[in-house]
Amino acid sequence: MCGIFGCVSKGKHVAPLIHAALKRLEYRGYDSVGEATIHEGRLHIKKDRGKIDEVHEQHNLDNLPGSVGIGHTRWATHGSPYPPLGTVNAHPHTDCQEEVAVVHNGIIENFSELKTELENVGHVFKSKTDTEVIPHLIEENLKRGLSFIDAVHEAVKKLEGSYAIAVVSTLEPQKIVCARKESPLVLGIGEDAVYCASDIPAFLPLTNKTVVLENGELAILQADKCEIWRISDWKQVPREPEAVTWTAEMAAKQGYSHFMLKEMHEQPLRLGDTLRLQEHYLDLMATFLDRAGEVFLVACGTSYHACLAASYMFSELAFLAAHPVIASEFIEQEGMAVNINSTMLAVSQSGETADTLAAVDYARNRAATILGLTNVVGSTLTRISRVYIVQQSGPEIGVAATKTFTSQLSVLSQLALRVAKLRGKVGHQQIEELEKKIKQIPYVVEKTIEKNEEKIKQVAKKYKDKSVFFFLGRGISSATALEGRLKLMEIAYVPSIAYPAGESKHGPISLIDLGFPVVFICPKDGTHKTIIGNIMEMKARGASIISVIEEGDEEIKGLSDEYFEVAGNMPEVLSSIPFVVPLQLFAYYMAVERGCNPDMPRNLAKSVTVK
Repeated sequence: MCGIFGCVSKGKHVAPLIHAALKRLEYRGYDSVGEATIHEGRLHIKKDRGKIDEVHEQHNLDNLPGSVGIGHTRWATHGSPYPPLGTVNAHPHTDCQEEVAVVHNGIIENFSELKTELENVGHVFKSKTDTEVIPHLIEENLKRGLSFIDAVHEAVKKLEGSYAIAVVSTLEPQKIVCARKESPLVLGIGEDAVYCASDIPAFLPLTNKTVVLENGELAILQADKCEIWRISDWKQVPREPEAVTWTAEMAAKQGYSHFMLKEMHEQPLRLGDTLRLQEHYLDLMATFLDRAGEVFLVACGTSYHACLAASYMFSELAFLAAHPVIASEFIEQEGMAVNINSTMLAVSQSGETADTLAAVDYARNRAATILGLTNVVGSTLTRISRVYIVQQSGPEIGVAATKTFTSQLSVLSQLALRVAKLRGKVGHQQIEELEKKIKQIPYVVEKTIEKNEEKIKQVAKKYKDKSVFFFLGRGISSATALEGRLKLMEIAYVPSIAYPAGESKHGPISLIDLGFPVVFICPKDGTHKTIIGNIMEMKARGASIISVIEEGDEEIKGLSDEYFEVAGNMPEVLSSIPFVVPLQLFAYYMAVERGCNPDMPRNLAKSVTVK
């Protein structure tokens, strides 16, 4: 969940580089920030609670001396980020002798036992974090006469849980040792420096040559080289760097006021990219889905909503029952039913979502086939899936998912159509029409943004002080309603309720009174007449009706207080992609009107790598 960065340079002052890299990682957490460098035989550390700019203004993170350093931006899992311990709990953490400094992303599950062992032999702890056991373990190994590298190696062998760490020591001041288990870590190879980071955008302005550190590996970084070693048997692993195609500009705001707004406007381009996926992988995954005895669609948050929509796609097109399951509930809900005939399609933007990976590991242990859909090449999900597809959304810096959601839907709709072809459940003419419609989606989304954005700004101004919203849809639009509700809660902090519209009469309608805002998702599909009845029920009780409709739907337009029109005429199974876009924009402009930062919603982080 946290962001870590390290840099070993040929004599260059690295503190400003670390500071800039941490800014590019701030979406991973912003409870606190810290840096450690080595200069003239000692550690130099600055850290404090708060966002990076706040800490920099107070402490000037750029003036730490030295050509080797590490940095960290934190999302708390152990140890409060708030006073009085927020500063003490910030990373980096050090040993008793102030010779070793560590930054860490993940959770050390056995830290309590390790801490007790270390305290019993005289170690003094300053923080309440799980991370602090790591420098003390290294210190204890150094006391036994081990080298710095061997001391780190032996320390990580004792850690249970997840970690990506970067370690520096005054004993070998021109090196960084980093290691990973489950939590992500990538290396960047520059001309005069070597980097490690939680994510590629951290060092992308400095180099595009990357090496993905695999699970259970340790890397030794020096200014002119890096070595990778397997932790389990201490064998060196040769691995050549690969050039990434992302540019530094892709990870910048490009003139938009927020990353989230930029990323919503990128959706037509990224949806176009999803139409250029390698046919081989789509066909291979479709084959596994077709042969499956049962299919589970497993994910968290926004990705779960994509799975819910996909369950309608697979059912309607391929006559395939695919069961959407929230990842954190999978083991309890479906666990004992999983067997060799089960297939799990796990969906995770980062490919590192802890709850999703836990469900995957459980299913793998019961011999299920694992398929993966993610946005990150080299992520854990891509490495443990029988077949995986990378959705080609590019980096998404805003914490709330937008372009990654619509890209997931695009890929899942293509998969559903391919399974339908394999099963012969859809006629040739209908398949051709659906393929044509899928290719039109980027254009439809682009026109929908152009047509509605200014109007959505005005509607957000009108409704910004409302204390609660309803989101209602039928069929596949119930998934769209859930995602619209989630966006409004995530970034504008407005309590919101989403239901299949038919369920609104079974309890939720009791909340409706004069002016209560109810958002209806209303494609012109088989649910159209029924949704009109639901709108009338809400209007009769004084609700304010906000509808997302197809362009030219005069009937629902006449029933609505406000409406947003989706360009084009999308089939029901594809409607979630364009119909969610006005809801994303509405949530964004509600957040802006309410004085919230859409890119950094409180208490949330982009990649949830803890359970």
